[in-house]
Amino acid sequence: MGRTVEIRFILPQQATDGERLTKPLEIELLRSQIPRGSAPSAAPTLALWLKLLPDQWAPYASEQEITYVERLSEEQFKAWQAADSIIAVRTLTRGFRHRPIESDFSGVVRLRLLDVSGSIEGVQSQITEKAIKLRWLPPARTLRGGQPLYLAGYRIYKSTTGKPDSFNLAGESQEPRYADTEFEFGSAYSYEVRAVFKESTTTAESESSPPYQVIARDTFPPTRPSSLTALYTTGAVELVWTANTEKDLAGYYVYRRENGGRSERLNKDLLRTPILRDASVEQGRVYIYQVTAVDLSKNESPPSEEVSVETQN
Repeated sequence: MGRTVEIRFILPQQATDGERLTKPLEIELLRSQIPRGSAPSAAPTLALWLKLLPDQWAPYASEQEITYVERLSEEQFKAWQAADSIIAVRTLTRGFRHRPIESDFSGVVRLRLLDVSGSIEGVQSQITEKAIKLRWLPPARTLRGGQPLYLAGYRIYKSTTGKPDSFNLAGESQEPRYADTEFEFGSAYSYEVRAVFKESTTTAESESSPPYQVIARDTFPPTRPSSLTALYTTGAVELVWTANTEKDLAGYYVYRRENGGRSERLNKDLLRTPILRDASVEQGRVYIYQVTAVDLSKNESPPSEEVSVETQN
């Protein structure tokens, strides 16, 4: 990732005699370089690259698995790109008079550093009813100043806390945009974006963009109620309409006016069902009604179509 090399391996649990290891292990990372495209020898000559004492590798351990991360300097990154690297791991313990007892080499792995871009910049978001839509600027240059010829896409990482090491892969995109449909209104999310580079069978990521936080606020009203009908019966107007289907629906408001008058809301509290009996009407009047739907975030829909009724027996 960027100028970072990540190496993962499993520590041995037993000595060659079958006994369980009880002494602290030291770890040696060994490396050599070979020209790109050439095949490594059966027994490559490896030189010590890094030596890790127990207190140095412990922060990278999860039970017996080590995921060690080493950040290269700009000069190291340039030098490592000149050829492929062959990397192996060896462990050792200290025996009599602190003499080192070395393990055999692990299997070797071949590593090719790609000239990835720097951190992704310009992350922005748009909240819609169905998704948190992210977009960002595509990288213009690699770390060494070249064109990003091997850019293959992007990986988007997501966290509900924003804390380091809490980001998990949410998805991938070939374009500099992504729609996250796995969200809840009222919740906060943090995102990091990395550019992905591929050359042959080698894949590498840029460093993460700075964490970008989004609070998914619900500003989207329900659809306006439909099929409102009004019927005058003895002393009251009976109103009925088609129920809304939004999952976050909280209820309805009913509004009434007379010809030329102001519209007033009839119910103080939200109606839970699409029915209202208006017993405050007077004989010989014409009343005009509309209904709105309200969600749990208090977003109110546009009013329904008007319906009028004359209070005549």
